[in-house]
Order: sequence, then structure tokens, then C-alpha cells
Amino acid sequence: MNDQRVPEPTRGFPEQEFATRTDAAQQAMRAQGLDAILVMTEPEVRYFSGFLTPFWQSPTRPWFLVIPATGKPVAVIPAIGAAVMERTWLDDVHTWSSPNPEDEGISILTDVLRGIAAGSKSIGVPMGPETQIRMPLLDFERLKSALPNHSFIDATPIIRELRMTKSETEIGKIGHVCSLMSTVFETLPNFVHTGMSETDIFREFKKAALDQGVDDVAYLVGGVGQGGLEDIISPPSSQQAQAGDILMLDTGATFDGYFCDFDRNYAFGHADDAVKRAYEIVFKATNAGLDAARPGARCEDIFHAMQSVMDAGGALGNDVGRIGHGLGMQLTEWPSHRPGDTTELNSGMVITLEPGMEFVPGKVMVHEENIVIRDGSPELLSRRAPAELPIIG
Repeated sequence: MNDQRVPEPTRGFPEQEFATRTDAAQQAMRAQGLDAILVMTEPEVRYFSGFLTPFWQSPTRPWFLVIPATGKPVAVIPAIGAAVMERTWLDDVHTWSSPNPEDEGISILTDVLRGIAAGSKSIGVPMGPETQIRMPLLDFERLKSALPNHSFIDATPIIRELRMTKSETEIGKIGHVCSLMSTVFETLPNFVHTGMSETDIFREFKKAALDQGVDDVAYLVGGVGQGGLEDIISPPSSQQAQAGDILMLDTGATFDGYFCDFDRNYAFGHADDAVKRAYEIVFKATNAGLDAARPGARCEDIFHAMQSVMDAGGALGNDVGRIGHGLGMQLTEWPSHRPGDTTELNSGMVITLEPGMEFVPGKVMVHEENIVIRDGSPELLSRRAPAELPIIG
């Protein structure tokens, strides 16, 4: 493993970044006639506040952030998070002692919304695809009952448009974790060998990633298969790698709250011709995606560019529904490279290219890279995979 640590980008964001995000949201709110937006999931709360904590893994407590028509967002959170939230750029933080199932902040949130959006007002809440109401449904109904003159409107389009295009600071964090994990993948043959179990391979991979400088390996799937993989999302097993097996690892490591998401494929000892050809086809499909990924292109254009290469190469199918997606504060974000997704690419959007295909019955080959859309050609954030399938001796 490379002991030379890559210099880290500055952690966190300057206050101006949050002010710019909030101002952009407020402009969109005015255009849509919204008086406030209520967000309650980790990415949205963090996007507007800078509130970064792993405590979200506990489902017990809800967390609320209200974006008013003017001014800074207002936090309504459990008291356990007050110290962290008060270190953000926000000035107005309301707390309650939680857990308190009888009133998990709903009365405080009601008062805040009444004060911000008095009278008959419209409150935006993300309600569309890839969003969720992170509070008990009964509490949401209670909130609506307490505000009978207010209407709750879907704010997904506003949040989606804001988060899809990244700032240069965000891109720098994603690029950094992509660089770290590229090094881990490139040095993998130094610490993985024939005879290791999937469990041990996964464990050593995570250790190498942490040693390289990532904050966490929040997502790792893949595995070992003879002549290819049948399943790419199960946890690792005790199965041991043998000559002729294929190893695929797909990782979502993080740095300062931002993800990478790409995979690499290897063969133990040797690979048969079908595997080599499948690797070549998905590599060429990725090239087609890179060629198509320009400002103004639609996500479905990216899909068709990559899928056409795989179809011409004899792909038997792909049932995952998309071959790439957005990337950032979450492992997968809007948009999706799929038929019917007409989202136009803009400079600053970070996306994955993820062509995958069934190349013989029951066996799949998947390849993935992370890129940022620029004026002209896209910029690779992950270092490009080898053109030929790497062999682990």
C-alpha cells in the first residue's frame, strides 16, 4: 500500500457556500409560490446547514430544517445535536429533549412554521422520487392538522435542481475520494491473492481504503465467481478465490460526507475468452458514454450510447434499469441514465457511467467510472480502469 498520503481538501465549506445554496432555493421558492421549505433527511439538512454527523444512523429521532422565504434556515432538532448544529452557519436553533414519542418536536416545528409562513401559506416538502418523509407518518398528519390553512406542496424539483449541479468545492471532495480509491484499486493485487475468502478480501480492501485516507467505506459489494459473477449485491461469503475466478468490487467510500462510486474487475490466474470479451465490451461502452457526456445531452442519450455498444457486442440483457446515475452527498443521486430520463446534463454535474451486461447466461460484467460534466469533454474523477482485464497472480 502507498504510504504517501494525498493532501486533503479543506474540510467543510465557507459560509458563503451555504448562503449561495439558500439564496438559490429562495429564488426558486418565489418562482413556485412557496413561503417555506421543510426538509428532514440527512442530505438536505446537511446541504443547507453543514450539519455533518453519523448520528443519522439511529432512526429514533427526527431532524427538521425550515428554509424561509428570506434569511437563514431555521433548525428544529433534538437537543443531543445542538452543539454540532450551533457550530454551523445557522443562528436560529430550536431543540427539545428526545426521544419523546408524545411530541417529537412537532409542536415546536408547528410554531416555527406559523411564524415563518403566517396565514394561508404554501410549505414545500420533498415528496417525489428518491425523497422520503423522515418522520412518523402520524406526526406528519399531526403537523398538517395543526396548520389547517397551510398547503403542503412537492418541493422535489427545487431540491433536485440545486443538488444535481455541484460547486467546485463539492467536486474537489468527490475527486479526492475518487483518487484515493483509484490508488486502492490499482494496488489491490498486492494484498489480494488466490485462496482468500470473499470475507477476507472485503476486509483487506476496507483496511487498505482507510489506510489510504478515506473517512469510511460505507458501501462495498461484489464478490468472486467462476467465469463471472451471478450476483453483485450480496454480502461477502466464505467462498475462496480459485484460478479462473473473477473478482468484482464496487465501492462507495466517503471523504467529508461525499461519495465515490465505481468498481473494478480482476481475474485470478487467468480468464476465459468470454470474460475477456465482456470486459472489452463494457470498456468500449464506457468510452461511448464519455463521448456522449456533454452539456446539453440527455441522460437517455448516455444510456443509448452505452447500450448500443453492448447490444452490438452480444449482450444478453441488463435488468437493473439504468447504467449510471448522479453522485455526491449520497451514493446514488438524481438523475438516472435510463430510457425516458430527459434530464439535460449541465457543467458541474457529477455522474457515474455504469454499463453492465449479461454476457453468458447467468453471468454479468459491470464497469463503472465517475466523471464531472465540463464545457467540452467530461473530466474523469476516478482514474480510468485498465483497457485489459487485470490478472491477479
